[in-house]
Amino acid sequence: MEGKQNIRLLTLDGIKSALQEMGEKPFRGKQIFEWLWQKDAVTFEDMTNLSKSLRKKLNSSFFIDHIELEDQQISSDKTIKCAFKIEEGKVIEGVLIPTSSRTTACISSQVGCSLACKFCATGKLKLMRNLTPGEMVDQVVYLKNQAENRYKTTLSNIVYMGMGEPLLNYNNMLRSTELICSPQGLGMSPKRITVSTAGIAKMIKKLGDDGVKFNLALSLHAANDRKRSHIMEINDSNNLEALKESLIYFHQRTGSRVTFEYIIFKDFNDSLEDAQELAEFAKCVPCKVNIIEYNPIDDGEFQQADRTKVDAFASYLENKNMIVHIRRSRGKDIDAACGQLANKNKAILKAERKFKVQKN
Repeated sequence: MEGKQNIRLLTLDGIKSALQEMGEKPFRGKQIFEWLWQKDAVTFEDMTNLSKSLRKKLNSSFFIDHIELEDQQISSDKTIKCAFKIEEGKVIEGVLIPTSSRTTACISSQVGCSLACKFCATGKLKLMRNLTPGEMVDQVVYLKNQAENRYKTTLSNIVYMGMGEPLLNYNNMLRSTELICSPQGLGMSPKRITVSTAGIAKMIKKLGDDGVKFNLALSLHAANDRKRSHIMEINDSNNLEALKESLIYFHQRTGSRVTFEYIIFKDFNDSLEDAQELAEFAKCVPCKVNIIEYNPIDDGEFQQADRTKVDAFASYLENKNMIVHIRRSRGKDIDAACGQLANKNKAILKAERKFKVQKN
């Protein structure tokens, strides 16, 4: 790889320009682009409609980044959790979540995470690096193929809710959504994509400035600053007032409804007073609320809220004419549920230990 450029970081026009510099016809760029984003080529030798001399030139100047399946687990509810190996032996996770109404790919945007949210297993890892656009698209492609081949269904939705904070890998995340939606890529509608953020106000505004067409979800989990800062350090620098301002700005620029994600914890944020605070905050923009069942991780600080309190919480919001969905856990038996990615994954923990040694 040394001295070579990752060809999947180039746009179609960039590939055409590179071909011209090689003395090749620019129209080959479209063929190469299709091999990269529609035909899943992992080497230039796979590109059989290119001449051998062109494949040799490409191989001398470029490489193709790609992910490899390291491990796969299938839950009793048919959820599939995949550990993918990327460069330098690092490991990320993606999850396929099939239900009766939809089939969703949950993908990672970073190796590890820097935000250290208390309830999240990934937050206990260090951030090792950002994923490239290709590494994000590859997760979607693999999970899409699993949906089609194993469950005979199409992939209906994509959520950037795996490992990492997508808005801290902004350009690569945005590029990956463009490739997923492009007719030369997977051709999916942007309305099938949801990008979830822990709440970085200036980047939410940037989404608005860039006029994104995909959906935005905010991991809220508490609607007062004291509680939210206790579980999410990011709230100290991006408090609720700053987030409210950024969400209003985002909605004004895009016209899109925002989703508030609310993991509900026993005796922490499950009271009717908490529901009242959430209703008050959420009225700043047209929205819906996903109440998410908590999935315990090893430290045991938080517990799952009682179902009766969850139902009462949801009823309170519905009585305020809010759109509310209760998301029950899926894939919990293989640590694939919300907040559990990287929990007990030996390959990921080994990669993190190696990263720490190299860094020191």
